[in-house]
Amino acid sequence: MTTTATDASAGPPRAVIAHLLEQFRAGKPAALARAVSIVENHRAGFEQVLAHQHTLLGRARRIGITGPPGAGKSTLTTRLARHYRTRALRVGIVAVDPTSPFTGGALLGDRIRMEEVALDPGVFIRSMATRGSLGGLATATREVCDVLDGFGMDVILIETVGVGQSELDVSRAADSTLVVLVPESGDSIQTLKAGVMEIADVFTVNKADRPGADRLRNDIELMLGLRAGATMKDVPAHHGVDLRSAPDRDALRDAMNPARAARAAAREEAPAQWTPPVLRTIAAQGEGIDEVADALERHFRYLESSGELRTRRRARLRERVMEIVEQQVRERLWRDADTMTWLDAQLDALEAGTLVPFAAADMLRQRSAALLTGASFAPLQDA
Repeated sequence: MTTTATDASAGPPRAVIAHLLEQFRAGKPAALARAVSIVENHRAGFEQVLAHQHTLLGRARRIGITGPPGAGKSTLTTRLARHYRTRALRVGIVAVDPTSPFTGGALLGDRIRMEEVALDPGVFIRSMATRGSLGGLATATREVCDVLDGFGMDVILIETVGVGQSELDVSRAADSTLVVLVPESGDSIQTLKAGVMEIADVFTVNKADRPGADRLRNDIELMLGLRAGATMKDVPAHHGVDLRSAPDRDALRDAMNPARAARAAAREEAPAQWTPPVLRTIAAQGEGIDEVADALERHFRYLESSGELRTRRRARLRERVMEIVEQQVRERLWRDADTMTWLDAQLDALEAGTLVPFAAADMLRQRSAALLTGASFAPLQDA
């Protein structure tokens, strides 16, 4: 099922929110669509909707899918959704699209490309506009994921807009991050860049039937091997090497070849440290999808066994509180007419140099203490 964002308007009264949450608990798709719209647009009552989900969070696996524009992220997302549906898993898709310069909404290109799963009742697709966010996700992406998690989705696929090396927010929103590249993504120097290449838990070289796919895969594995310090790590002292022994020959060959060592490490079932596998896919033809899903499953098992899953999710909770505080401070201060009048009155002193911005900031915080400390959240008693 697909939904479209509605125009921002005055929020519903508390009784309407309470009824909406009752329908939400009953598993009504229409209630899910409306809850997502309220949360995405931060309409009145969105705090109550999110608070209702909080005790239900943690059941869904969140998978981020990122990479440069044109890498085939939407096609791969669609194929993964179909893969999970064959296993009777409910799938939520949050597809972040560029913002329309006319309406401010999503251009909906991702949803058009996901047409083959759009009518599946076990799939919920939400297109979201970036609205000026530069990290590849919309501002409310994580909140919408919380709503989908609370509704009972088993897997949430988060597809970013595709902005390149700065697209890092997805790693903080997802349990596992899949980076999709294509042979045209760049030469070996490009793979060594910091940023999006460092957030991957799984790599896939999509459109692998094109020239250069194997070279790109080897370049990525070489980068992973060098970054892990795999070169010469397991080479025994030369007097102890018996080249007639197969284990010694294999160990020496792996140690001398960082890419081979990284590929071998990525195949380990229960590693002490996760090495991202680098896979080949032709998403348009459905090739390699099972291997990608298997790698994501192995990564999730690693997260659970190592304790990293709890660490990542606790970090998400910490960041969520920080985001709320920052949002409340901005709204309370800069939408308060008295505060803005006081700030305007300081401009003469700031311009003359008799008052510095740091001192003005201290004064503003002191005079705004009551404004900043007042409660704003009122839970629904019957929710």
